[in-house]
Amino acid sequence: MGFSQENTHTVYFDTDLSKVTNIEENRLLSFIASLSEKNVLSIEIFGFCDDLGASSYNLSLSQRRAEEIKKILLSNLIEQEKITNVDGKGELLFKTVSASNPDRIRALNRKVELFVSFKELDVSEEEVVLVKGSSLVIENLLFLTGYSYLTPSSKKSLDVAFDKVKDLPFSFVIQGHVCCTSGQKDAIDRATKKRNLSVVRAKFVYDYFLGKGIDSKRMSFEGLGHRFPLGGRPENDRRVEILIESDF
Repeated sequence: MGFSQENTHTVYFDTDLSKVTNIEENRLLSFIASLSEKNVLSIEIFGFCDDLGASSYNLSLSQRRAEEIKKILLSNLIEQEKITNVDGKGELLFKTVSASNPDRIRALNRKVELFVSFKELDVSEEEVVLVKGSSLVIENLLFLTGYSYLTPSSKKSLDVAFDKVKDLPFSFVIQGHVCCTSGQKDAIDRATKKRNLSVVRAKFVYDYFLGKGIDSKRMSFEGLGHRFPLGGRPENDRRVEILIESDF
């Protein structure tokens, strides 16, 4: 069974502008060059703004920023069909992040995020054996930064995980983890401004499985915040795991 892995890149913008600065364009071109030897499956582009200005203006500006990045990709030999999503998400509120310098947070929110999926080596089903007490990390499950909803290409990762657990004779716990918070704290869900991002991400998976037909008696969910970091890249800690708990 072929798995794909994800890579990300962020492009930052000046206030009220959709034109990419020379520094950011050079960073983006370096990122594009790093993909040249990889079998790119898809690229998703999401634009964002700070919270200054009207919501309708910010939504339009975030879309123009996303479209500008698409133009740069196309002009640098990225195929049109590889770009599967170009979406302006509007404003991000600095109030959702505890910080003494709101201007710095606003600068970090003026951005476009790229999510690149590319093919990896095939992994056979026999290599993953799920038994009582074992756990399964849902590979390539990528949420938008600060939210509990997935990038469109990540749905296939949920389907792969669903196929693995749907017929198992065990109950299981869906566990959400986050990265990049101080201590063991959970991260903030930007949609609700509550510090429970690992919980709502685990619940997203729970609801998806429930909708696909898995009995609610077989599963539960919990958020573990930043209590169990794996170390290394932040992506290692930003994960959802399935813990096989007991016979069902």
